[in-house]
Formats: sequence, structure tokens, C-alpha cells
Amino acid sequence: MCGEKLTIGGARGACNNIFREGYIQYEGRGGEVCKEGSSDRSETTVYSSTSSRDRNRKGLSMASNSLICDTEQWNDLKGHVSEIQKTHLRDLMNDVDRCQSMMVEYDGIILDYSRQRVQQDTIAKLFELAKAAHLREKIDRMYNGERINSTENRSVLHIALRAPRDKVICSDGKNVVPDVWNVLDKIKEFSERVRTGSWVGATGKALKDVVAIGIGGSFLGPLFVQTALQTDPEAAECAKGRQLRFLANVDPIDVARNIKGLDPETTLVVVVSKTFTTAETMLNARTLRQWITASLGSQAVAKHMVAVSTNLTLVKEFGIDPLMLLLFGTGAVGVLPLSLQYGFSIVEKFLSGAHSIDEHFYSTPFEKNIPVLLGLLSVWNVSFLGYPARAILPYSQALEKFAPHIQQVSMESNGKGVSIDGIPLPFETGEIDFGEPGTNGQHSFYQLIHQGRVIPCDFIGVVKSQQPVYLKGEIVNNHDELMSNFFAQPDALAYGKTPEQLLRENVPNHLIPHKTFSGNRPSLSLLLPSLNAYNVGQLLAIYEHRIAVEGFIWGINSFDQWGVELGKSLATQVRKQLNLSRTQRKPVEGFNHSTTTLLTKYLEVDPGIPCETTVLPKM
Repeated sequence: MCGEKLTIGGARGACNNIFREGYIQYEGRGGEVCKEGSSDRSETTVYSSTSSRDRNRKGLSMASNSLICDTEQWNDLKGHVSEIQKTHLRDLMNDVDRCQSMMVEYDGIILDYSRQRVQQDTIAKLFELAKAAHLREKIDRMYNGERINSTENRSVLHIALRAPRDKVICSDGKNVVPDVWNVLDKIKEFSERVRTGSWVGATGKALKDVVAIGIGGSFLGPLFVQTALQTDPEAAECAKGRQLRFLANVDPIDVARNIKGLDPETTLVVVVSKTFTTAETMLNARTLRQWITASLGSQAVAKHMVAVSTNLTLVKEFGIDPLMLLLFGTGAVGVLPLSLQYGFSIVEKFLSGAHSIDEHFYSTPFEKNIPVLLGLLSVWNVSFLGYPARAILPYSQALEKFAPHIQQVSMESNGKGVSIDGIPLPFETGEIDFGEPGTNGQHSFYQLIHQGRVIPCDFIGVVKSQQPVYLKGEIVNNHDELMSNFFAQPDALAYGKTPEQLLRENVPNHLIPHKTFSGNRPSLSLLLPSLNAYNVGQLLAIYEHRIAVEGFIWGINSFDQWGVELGKSLATQVRKQLNLSRTQRKPVEGFNHSTTTLLTKYLEVDPGIPCETTVLPKM
């Protein structure tokens, strides 16, 4: 990439995913020049930051300093709530036409939102709200490469990170896709060298184990995909004989667990840090560097550690060969460890699945647009019905890490208190996300969901199991047993059980209040055809775009994350105090009474670690 510079920063908000990035800053001469184009959403659409900028900005400028809650459409929905409060889902579900209108299918994925507390006119009013919020224009601006992350002056182009090689996606008049694929090609070439044994460790042994060091989206996104593909037959075959582990927490216990059973001679460490200065990541990187050098010598670092970063100077100072530096964000963050584990062909299918949803989101009318519908329903539940939480309930153990990842993407993106223009918001944004695979969650928190607080639920099911099991003589196979619950739980939440029904079942009077289920609890169902790499990519992209839609409607910046900064800066002061107290026996000073008391108590106990000697986990 001579004569050009592609800068892709750290993860931000709704793009904070396995690709670890969603925004691209393009500087320099390289790449195809994007031409003025139409806004036609055909397969040959050129996403250009100049093609529709003037049209979009004209519509947006008039509302730049106003809040969505001040619009007629918002207030219309506020008034509509009282109509919905008079309805019950057990009655709404009897309207076949309504239910049919609330089922959407795309590429084998079925969305059924008929169990949401909405009528057809509710959806029509939400579409009007989308117009008032300029949702279509905001989507265009994102795809056109405009710098919609205004607080950091960055474009939001995670779509470029999974675009096909021949796609034209522009930022500042330059096609960024060729540069993404330059990095992806390097990932493919390097991962194949490692997997085939042409790249070996310092002692000549093949590197069959990978530890990826990173935090936030650098960790949770790749961990979700790695877990989802572990039991996919094709991916599992490609990963045979290999291990992929993720080291995120600075807690030394996480270090101990990750290196347990590993041999430095056969281990490759991937360090993911945009600036190569993130405190937790770099301490973990130095720890694993020590683990490697203690066994193999300092020269082994060049063979056993690679970096995904933008800071060439610090990478070199760390001891990593600059040839083993990949540009941060151009797909490298999540793709590199996954490609080392499963091979690039599997990763390419994952990227293709995500891209299919990118195209669906951009080109499909809102009435049939899965991410748009999901985003609008979330806004309805949070801002109008007053339900602040969302349960993500995948009926697949392979998706056990999906809820934690979406928790991070959603809450980091939309947990904001001011508009994109810095105006304090008089309404709440964001959702409290949590979840657990079914049927485990049923024996954990479903009690609260059925008879306690009302929490809208996302039920995610899979038609074809990755690992089918059937025992002769059983009524159903194991996957059908699982899916029986997937189909039953949404109806249980919607219909509930009345005292009259319980009386007819001869339930004792004193137990009727305890066994009554109010019902009328909203949920939606997503049914995937299977769970291969392509489907996993689709699922991830659906939720990414859903979260972006919510932010666009609320009028916030879903692509920055200033909320994580304050705690980290205060931790720096504590770190200095701990060093002074440990090494010079200085008393705790400069903190409030509570923190001073706790720190003093903490320091009273000898940690059993000498300050002058390196100590590594003993596991």
C-alpha cells in the first residue's frame, strides 16, 4: 500500500464486533476513486461519500439540534400506548392476518414478531417515527462513508470489513475494500503457513495452539464465533488438533487458566491492541512474553508472538518482528485468530454471511427489513412501554457466548445520556442485555420472566442441529426436545394462565395466586436454518444493524464509548498508590475516606509476591 495510509481505529459501539472496528479513516492516494453515483440499491450500487451527501444533509440539518422526543410522531406513539395497554396478547394472537403480517423471511431466516405488544397501526406509527428520525438518510450516510461518528470524526464502515473483493465501498472518495482485502490476504497467507507447518516455532515445532490477547470487542466477538463453530462439523474438521484460547482479564487467574496445559514451544500469541498501550492487554502480553522467554529465550518472541496494531514503534520495541504486524481493524482483529484455528475458508464463509445481511439491511424496504424491524421494536419496548431490559435466549448451546457479546455491543453503543449534538436526553436509551442458552436459562431466571418483571425476550432457534442425537425408543430426538421448549416458551409468556383455567384443573384455592401467569409478556422469535459459519455471520450482523437502528432513532452516537474512560483514568491513580505503598511503604493519600479505608485494608495483607522477582502462574 505504497503512498497511502489506511487508518482503522479501535472498536466503537455498534460496530464493536469480531472485526473490532467499524470506522475507517482513509488518507492518501491509494484505492479506486469512487464516482458520483445514484442512490439506487441494486447489486452494483457504489457506496460513495459524495453520491448522496447533499441530499442527506439537507434533510438532517433541519433537525440537527432537535430531539426525536419533540416530534409529532414520538408523541403520537406516546398516546398510542394507552390503546395497547387495553389489549392482551392472547387476543392479539387470535388475529391471523395480524400474525401473518408480522412474519418476515430472508435467506432462510424467519423473524416472527407477532408476540410483541403491537398492532399493525403500531408498526405503521414506528415507520413514521423512522421517517422523522431520518433513518433512511442515516443508513445512507453510514454506507456512503460519511463521518457519522462526529465526536471522533470517523466514518462507520464495518460493512467494508466483510465486503466481497469486487465491492466498491468508499470513504472520502476512495474505495477502501482493496485495502481490507490486502490485509485479509496477508491473514490467509500467514494462517496457512502456520497451519501447514511452514511457519514453525523457535525450536522447529509446529504452532498448534493460539492464545489471543485482547479485551472488549477484541475478545467477546471472536470468542462468540469460536464457540459457535466448535461443534459445526465442517469447522471442527478444519480445527482438528488445534486450540484457540482468549486471554482478556488482567486477573492473573485468567493467565493461569489460559496457559494451563500449553507448551511454549507449540504456542503462538496474538496481541490485539490498536495503540499497543491498553493497560490490561499489554500487561497480559508482557506476562506471556515472559512465559515464552523463560522457556525458549528472548529470540523466540519473533517466532511466537504477532501483533494486530497501528503502533509500529511500540510493536518493534516490544520485540515483535514488524513483518508480523497487521493493520488494526481491517478485519484482522477477529479474523486472524479464527483463521489460525479454522482456516481462512471458514472465515470467508462467516464474512459472506455478515455481508448478506449488510446487503439486506441496505436494500430491503423497512416493512421486510429484519434489523430495522428489530431496532424499531426495541425502541418501542424501551422508550414507550418502559421495558428497560432484553433477554437474549438462544436455543443452541453453540451460541452460549452470543448474549455476552451482544451485551457488550449493545450497552457500549447505546448507553448514552446525550444526543449526538450533546443535548441531555429527557428519555432513557439503551437496553440492559443478558441471556443464557435454553434450556439452561429456564432453570435460572425464567421464573422472573414469567411471573416477575416484564422483560422482552429474543428467542433464537436453529432448524438443523450441528450435532444431531437420537436414542432408539425415545419420543423425539434430542434437538426436537430442545426445540419443543423454543416453540412453547413464547406462547407461555404471551398467553399466561388464568385463575379460571386453574380452577378447571382443580388447583387448590390457596395455590391459585401462586400458579397464575398474567401473560401479555412480549417476545420475538428468530429461526435460523442451520448454524454454520455463514449463519453465524448473519446472526451477528443482524444484531449489529439492529443496535445501529436504535441509536439512529434515539439520535445518539452509537459509535463512541467515552463511558469507559473515567474508571480507567482513576485506576491509574490507584495503580501509582499501590506501587508506592508496596515498594516504599508510603501511606494511602489523596483518596476519599471510603477508598482510603479499603485500600489500607487491602495493603495490610502481604501478597506473597516479592517485588524484585518475576513470578508466573504455577498451574
